Order: sequence, then structure tokens, then C-alpha cells
Amino acid sequence: MAYTMNDVAALAGVSPTTVSRVLSKNPYISAETVNRVLAAVTKLNYHRNVHARRLAVGKSDLFGLVISEIANPFFPEVIRGFQSAAWDGGYDVLLLNTEYGAERTRSVIRKLIESDVRGVAIMTSSLDSTVIAPLTSAGIGVVFCNLVPAGRLVSNISIDYKRGIVAAIEHVVALGHSRAAVIAGPATNKTASTIKAALIAGLKRRALEPVPVAYSNYHLDAGASAVRDILSTKNTPTVIFCGSDLIAMGVMMALEEEGIDVPRDISVLGIDDISFAFLARPPLTTISVPREKLGVTSFDALDKMMKLKRQRGAEYALETELVIRESTAPARKGQLRNL
Repeated sequence: MAYTMNDVAALAGVSPTTVSRVLSKNPYISAETVNRVLAAVTKLNYHRNVHARRLAVGKSDLFGLVISEIANPFFPEVIRGFQSAAWDGGYDVLLLNTEYGAERTRSVIRKLIESDVRGVAIMTSSLDSTVIAPLTSAGIGVVFCNLVPAGRLVSNISIDYKRGIVAAIEHVVALGHSRAAVIAGPATNKTASTIKAALIAGLKRRALEPVPVAYSNYHLDAGASAVRDILSTKNTPTVIFCGSDLIAMGVMMALEEEGIDVPRDISVLGIDDISFAFLARPPLTTISVPREKLGVTSFDALDKMMKLKRQRGAEYALETELVIRESTAPARKGQLRNL
């Protein structure tokens, strides 16, 4: 039989209200009471009726998280951080992905509104500021990453890519590199454009103006054609800066196919520090983005904003760090041959 909250309360010797507070992780309930209630929940195999509770309190226990694609290794740690923070607060998570498609994106926005989420973290640059109005008009708080300034029902998390990029450029300068190239992410992607601009500006300041600057999507095989274009230039670079670790690993695969050694012939750097970066051969030097912290901060920003009377958003900042591994080495002398 299906047990009710009243059954749990009777078994634990408390009121139904106390059971509800325990299950919502109210911090003001004594440990002894919490243990009694949880023991009763376990014994009766009780599950809350989320829809009934939603009707009773007039609020959703659901937060949304939107990413580009589940297969992209950038996102698992973001998801873990967001979901862990939500669950610790007694909330559930609706995970949606856009797959970079316009129709899919419209479906995602509809699903968020229909599901009556309290707030949504949009952790993909495949969505832009045009999604704000439909969500905030429905009373849904939104947190973005590097997209728009904070406002009512809108918070923004800025990732300081410049910090890690400056450290990466100083690293290759110390290794004696004088010819650089950049393979950025998609030209239409706002985060990719931010990273590309920071790379170009930083390299120019150190008299390492990148030639050429190419573009790629975020897949392993995407760097191959860009690398071939780079290798066909008159002065091949001694170091290639990539707009993501996936691009960088694709670049290293393509260079290996061309018989070019990394890092002896060409050094390669990425951005993100995904788990595969350490497993690459050679292990990838990269700029680490605190992705799990990004997930936790995203939820905390939403939760705080939705509890404020005026629901005013805020600005948050996360820093990046250079992680030096084996894909960078002292610059070679002279030009590559036999290409």
C-alpha cells in the first residue's frame, strides 16, 4: 500500500508539518527528530507527492539547468555541482540540452515555463539574451554565464578567462616561443569570442600577434582542417592556442597524423581542463575553469535571488588557473620541414 505523510508522522511520533520540514531539510529541526522521521520514511518506503506539495504551497521545488549537449565533457562537473547544491536544499533538477538547434531551444524554453521551475541556470552560449523576457515574465529567475548584466530576476556569473590566458602566454614566452596561432571556438559563440579576444590581445602585448586565427566547433575532429590551414602558412607557428580542450586534442591528433611531434615541434594549449585533458598523450597544458564550482554558484545565485523580496540578481566571478603539463616545451629552432 502507499503510505501518506500522516502515516510517517504517526510512526515517528511527530506532526505532519514536522515531517514536511524534515524532508525539506529545515535546519531548525533537532537531530533526534530528524533521525526518527527518516527512520519512519525508510521503514514505510514513503515518497513525497511532489505535485500535491506544489499545489499546497503554491511553489515549485524544481530548478532548471540548460546545457548545450550532454556529450560535451565540459558539462558533467557543472551538472554535478548544480545538482548536488539543489538536492542539499531539498530541490529537484530538470536538465535540458539545446543541441545547438533553434527549434530545440524554443522547446527548452517552453518546457521550463510549463514545468513551473523556480529558476533556471543557462550554462550554454547557444542561448542568448532573447530568452530572458519569456522566462522572467513567467516569474522564473535566470542565471547566465558571461552573457548579460544582473537585473531583476537575472544574475550573471563572469568567468575570468583573462587571468588564465595571461599566465598561459607568459608560460610560452618563457619557453622562447615567438610564432603563435589561435584556433578559436565557433565565431557565433559569445564565450568563444570572449576567449579569442583575450588571447589575441594578450599575445599582441607580448609581440606574439597570432597568425593565423582560425575557428572550429567543439568536437574532437574539428581541429584537423584548421591545423592543415595553419601548417600551409609561410611561417608555421611554434605554439597553438586552442579555444577548448576538445579542439586542442583534435589538433594534437591531426598533428600526429602529419608526423609532427607535440611538444617538440609545436606546443599546444587548451582551455577548460576537462578530465580527458590529463589523459591525452601528451597530457595537455590547459587553462582550468572551475566547472563544479560554476554549477554550485549557479544554483546558489538562483536560490538566493528567488528568496529576496525584490528578486534582484547579482554579479558573481570565478577565476581560471593555468595547469602546466607536457604539451608545451621550449620552442624549436627554425621552420618545420617535409610537410
